[in-house]
Amino acid sequence: MSLFKSIATFGGFTLISRVTGFVRDMVLAYFMGAGAMADAFVVAFKLPNLFRSLFAEGAFTSAFVPLFSQKLVGEGKKRAVFFAAQAMMILAVIVGLLVILFELLMPYVVTILAPGFHNDAGKIELAVELCRITFPFLLLISIVSFQGGILNSFEKFAAPAVAPVILNITMILSAFVLVPFMPTAAHGFALGITLAGVFEMLWLYFNLRHIGVALHPYLHLAKIMRNPEIKTLFKRIAPGVVGAGIYQINMAVDTILVSLAGTGAISWLYYANRLQQLPLGVVGAAISVALLPILSKYLKAGDLQNARSTQNQAVEYGLLLSLPAAVLLIVLARPIVTFLFQHGAFNAADARMTAYAVIAYSIGLPCYVLAKAMMPNFFARGDTVTPVKYSFWVFVTNLIFNIILMQWFGHVGIAMATTIAAFVSLGQYIVGLKKRGYWQFTRPLLIQFAKIVLASLIMGVGAWCTNAALIHYFPSYLTRQICLFGGLAVVGIIALAILLIMGKILHIIDFRQILNMARRKHG
Repeated sequence: MSLFKSIATFGGFTLISRVTGFVRDMVLAYFMGAGAMADAFVVAFKLPNLFRSLFAEGAFTSAFVPLFSQKLVGEGKKRAVFFAAQAMMILAVIVGLLVILFELLMPYVVTILAPGFHNDAGKIELAVELCRITFPFLLLISIVSFQGGILNSFEKFAAPAVAPVILNITMILSAFVLVPFMPTAAHGFALGITLAGVFEMLWLYFNLRHIGVALHPYLHLAKIMRNPEIKTLFKRIAPGVVGAGIYQINMAVDTILVSLAGTGAISWLYYANRLQQLPLGVVGAAISVALLPILSKYLKAGDLQNARSTQNQAVEYGLLLSLPAAVLLIVLARPIVTFLFQHGAFNAADARMTAYAVIAYSIGLPCYVLAKAMMPNFFARGDTVTPVKYSFWVFVTNLIFNIILMQWFGHVGIAMATTIAAFVSLGQYIVGLKKRGYWQFTRPLLIQFAKIVLASLIMGVGAWCTNAALIHYFPSYLTRQICLFGGLAVVGIIALAILLIMGKILHIIDFRQILNMARRKHG
């Protein structure tokens, strides 16, 4: 499978999840707005996700899947499944104990995570209640991710890809099934999160049974801990835990600081970040996932020329897909936010504040995508330590600029600090790859970069002029949803047409490759 097709495949699955996630966030904005209740809910939503990279799709699962795959090939399905049952029992015990501990200490946890909530009466108490409802989701999603890793080892990718969609749909349905019967809308959505974890776990359980995999509980913990394969698993987990830990500390610090920026700030940043996550998640994650096995294959074969060529393609695709998206988010931040979120309790002031944060985040979007495109070059060589070092300096940069910029710009300053950290992250990868002789920018690639930048800027000017004309000639453009929908559609079509025309003129888009892939898919 080519790199382009791999990115399109992985990105397609992720896009479905992101689109349903947008519908979910529109429902959340309608029912909760961006006030004290929404702030408390966002903290409750974030809390289990602070630990997700450690126990879910992060360090534990990333270390387990290669070991499971090796046993599957070398010792057969029965032995591999027995090892998986042991590993899952250890995971469940560790995460289960953590959930119990946090449930007991939740008032202190919320006070540390959101100290600014003490300024609003009842806000911290509400956050504690919601966090106690959502935190069991951590145990459930850890098991879900573990189940997904097993299915991926059997080359069953569709079922795990559907799991995030289940979360989004469950939360959307919660607005109609749970919210009417709860003390607040936030209570209904919080319960929906935990129920979604149960539904995801059952969904993957039945898919595992379908391929003949039954993970029976293995209760002999002492025997498990003496198992040398389990010891090997924990040794491989260690670097990932350190790297994920730095990332989670970074997220926690962001939450702590933005809670001090006033009521609504957490919600404004949450919705702005969700907009940025659409291109970042679809493009960045797809490139990263698709690139790693291809690079690994070339490096194992000693084919350095193809490895460098593939890395060039990944970087070029990363900029081509992320820079136009970033330009459009900057130019159209206000109408996009208004169209998506300004309903019900989410008012015009909330839309304006969210749009400012969208612009600040979007400036750094291409940097994050390009860093994700370069990161697999280290992993493919077995170097898991260098990315951890880089993440530490990103954390330090983010913390310093958070503290400085939020004094003058509030929640927008925190978004600006994230963007500055993105530039630092990209700079480290460029310098690090060149220093080790793994890869560097070539003259042809720099020329392609310049062409992509030029095409994106021309597209941005066209979109800005079209948007300005709509605002001038149609007074109801920003005030009526039907006008917003039509106006954004017009701007989007014009922007896409300009980008495609410039792509053809400057030879930065390979239309033949796209058409050939489409013919193979539908032929």
